[in-house]
Amino acid sequence: MMILSFGFFLLCFVAIGVASVLVHSKTNNDYLLAGNDVKPWLVALSAVATNNSGYMFIGLIGYAYLSGLHAAWLMVGWIIGDLMISFAVHKRLREKTEEIEALSFAGVLSRWHGKEQAVLRFIGGLITLAFLGTYAAAQLNAGSKALHVLFGWDYQIGAIIGAVIVVLYCFAGGLRASIWTDAAQSFVMFIAMALMCGMIILQAGGLSDFGTNLYAVSPTFMDILPPDTQFGPLMFIMGWMFAGIGVVGQPHIMVRFMAMDDAENMGRVRVYYYSWYIGFSILCVCTGLAARLLIPETANFDSELALPTLAQDLLHPVFAGLVLAGLFAATMSTADSQILSCTASITRDLRQGKDMNYWLTKFSTVFITAVALGIALHGSDNVFTLVVVAWAALACSFGPLLIVNSMGGKPGQKTAIFMMFCGLAAMSLWRYAGYSDSIYEVLPGMLAGLIAYGVIAVPRKFLHPQES
Repeated sequence: MMILSFGFFLLCFVAIGVASVLVHSKTNNDYLLAGNDVKPWLVALSAVATNNSGYMFIGLIGYAYLSGLHAAWLMVGWIIGDLMISFAVHKRLREKTEEIEALSFAGVLSRWHGKEQAVLRFIGGLITLAFLGTYAAAQLNAGSKALHVLFGWDYQIGAIIGAVIVVLYCFAGGLRASIWTDAAQSFVMFIAMALMCGMIILQAGGLSDFGTNLYAVSPTFMDILPPDTQFGPLMFIMGWMFAGIGVVGQPHIMVRFMAMDDAENMGRVRVYYYSWYIGFSILCVCTGLAARLLIPETANFDSELALPTLAQDLLHPVFAGLVLAGLFAATMSTADSQILSCTASITRDLRQGKDMNYWLTKFSTVFITAVALGIALHGSDNVFTLVVVAWAALACSFGPLLIVNSMGGKPGQKTAIFMMFCGLAAMSLWRYAGYSDSIYEVLPGMLAGLIAYGVIAVPRKFLHPQES
C-alpha cells in the first residue's frame, strides 16, 4: 500500500511540474526566469522550499536528532539574518534584473552598474558551476535516502531516478516547473510534518511526558545553548545568522526573486515567505527531537534517515507514501532549480552573454545533471556536510558583493573579484582550521569580503590612487 501511495503521489508531483509545459514559451527568458511573471505567493513558497528541502527535511532533522534542542538556533539565527538582509537586497535585485534584462545571477552582478565586467562574470559562472553543482548532488543524495527507506534500494539507484526526474522537470517548463512543484510539495510537507509531530507527542503520552522523556536522553540534549563551543554560544548563533544573510549569495534562491512579477510585491512575498519558513523550522526541529525518543541512537543508524523512518513507522501507509513522495519531490525540484542556475552560468556567463539556441540551452541542462549525478554517486553521502560547505562558499563569494551593490557601493571589477576571493579564502581557511563547529564559516568569510571592499574603498587619494 505504501509503495503504491508513494508512486501515485510522486506521479502527481511530477505531473504538476510537467504541466507547466502548457503555459511556457520557447525562450531562454521563460526557461531560466519563468518569464519574470511569477506571483508573490508562488515566489514565497518556492523560495522557502528551495532554501531548505533536503537540508531541512533530511539534514536539519538529523542534526536535531544528534545534537538536541540547541539545533533550533540554526534556524533562529538563519531566519533573523535572512529577514534583515531582505530589506536591503531583494527588491533592488528584482529591479536591476529587469533594468539590464539579465538571465543569470552572475550576469546581474557583473552588469550592476551598466558596463559589462566580463572577467567577473566568467569567474562568477565558474564558482556557480563548482559549488551549486555540488549542492545539487546533495539534493540527489537526500532524495535517494527516502527511496532507501521505502524500497531498501542502494542510494545510487535513488540518485539516478532523481536525476531523470530533474531532466523531466527542466525539459517541461524550466524554472516554472520547479516553482510549481515547490509550491505543491510545500503544502503537502507542512501538513504531513504537523500530523507526524502530533502523532509522536500522543504516542509519547502527551506534551508533559514528551518533554520529560526528552530531558532524559542525555544531560545536555535539551540545553538551550550549545555546550562546549570554542568561542561561546553567542558567536555560534551569530555564525548561523550570517548563514541567513548568506541567502543573498545563493543563485538558485535569489533567482526566485528575480523571476517575481513586480518588484513592488516584495512586501507581500516577505509576509508569505517568513510565515511559512518559521512554521517549517519549528516542525522540523520538533521532529528531530522526537525521533530520538522513538529511534534510539545506534552506531549503525544514519540520523539523516530519521524523517523517512518515522513516516514509515508512524503513519498510515497512504500518508507515509505521501510524505516520502513529497520529500523526494522536494529535493528534486530544488536540484533542478540549482541545475538551471548552473545552466544559466554555462550558457550565459561562460559565453559572456552571447545568445545560445533554446534547445542547446536545454541540452546544457542534461550535461550539468550528469555532472551532479557523478558527484552524488562518488562523493560524500552526508547531505548536511555537502550543503553547509556549498552554501558557505556561495554566500562568501557572492553575498558581500551583492550587499555592497544593493546599498549603493560601486566596486570596480578588480575590487569585486578581490572581494569574492577574500571571502572564499577566509571561509576555506576557517573550515580547514577546524573552527566550523563553533562558528559557521559564513561569518568570517562574508566579513572578509566586506572588509576587503572597505579597505579598497577608503578615499583613493590617500591609500589607493588608481582605479580598482
